[in-house]
Amino acid sequence: MKHRYLGNSGFKVSELTYGNWLTHARQVDNKEAVKTVKAALESGITSFDTADAYANLEAEPILGEALKNERRSGIEIFSKVYWPVADKKPNDHGLSRKHIMESIDGSLTRIGTDYLDLYQAHRFDYETPLEETMQAFADIVRAGKALYIGVSEWNAEQINAGAKLAKELQFQLISNQPQYSMLWRVIEAEVIPASKQNGMTQIVWSPLAQGVLTGKYLPGSPSPKDSRASNTEASAGGIEKYMTEQALTAIQKLKPLAESLGLTMAQFGLAWVLANPNISSAIVGASRPEQITDNVKAVGVEIPNEIMKQVDQILAGLIVSDPAETKSPPARLV
Repeated sequence: MKHRYLGNSGFKVSELTYGNWLTHARQVDNKEAVKTVKAALESGITSFDTADAYANLEAEPILGEALKNERRSGIEIFSKVYWPVADKKPNDHGLSRKHIMESIDGSLTRIGTDYLDLYQAHRFDYETPLEETMQAFADIVRAGKALYIGVSEWNAEQINAGAKLAKELQFQLISNQPQYSMLWRVIEAEVIPASKQNGMTQIVWSPLAQGVLTGKYLPGSPSPKDSRASNTEASAGGIEKYMTEQALTAIQKLKPLAESLGLTMAQFGLAWVLANPNISSAIVGASRPEQITDNVKAVGVEIPNEIMKQVDQILAGLIVSDPAETKSPPARLV
């Protein structure tokens, strides 16, 4: 495993981050969840990402249980705040001071830790003054409840505004957590330049496009029974937009490129993401330990420019790159 600095800070994260968005308390039972976390640790992964909204407060405790015997200073734990949680009363979502302050205390208790290494605004909140949100984050840092602050799926304008306020409040935003893969590149035109300008880097989610870029979904064939595409709850992550005949046919054409580098399709997809210098880490999830063991082989792989060009040619017409797709909900969802 290799590590990269997160933003303009001295804080390092593993190039692959273990995330439990669609797996813990959903796809796999708790014993299997703990096994996948242990496999991640054994593979050299030190960074772990979760959120209060994952499985509506149920995913954080599972991650905490799996990590409870680890030396705390030897790992990095991330969580997030924004989406509706609990019984979704009026103050159970958004980025108000009340919700942020109550949410971090809840996350710390569920995970079983005194502090988070990184606390992230899970989306931008149009209903709360940005000054209120950033002041709450500043106070959390000063209280030692989180060491660093990041955002998730903020557009360039929001990143610029948030970073400016953070600087005025004498802390810094160091990261953004957007979706990014061979198929989804909406951060490249505006978000990455804004991030560079503000000393931020990316921890990206869905680097394998919800598993589609592993090549396991074949055109004209039913989805594997244990896959996300066949799981109604898990498919809420947006996998359906990739499940077209055209997309699945094109993705199969990437397989010879991966094989030419001695990689599986999954390893190839992760190596492609990590080739971007503004990416500090790619989040990987797993329902089985062997998936993690396979994924870590993507670390350190260099993809020749010619193969990168061939990826663009094969996926032409399927790549989403419009910066307008980087957006938060205009109103809080109940």
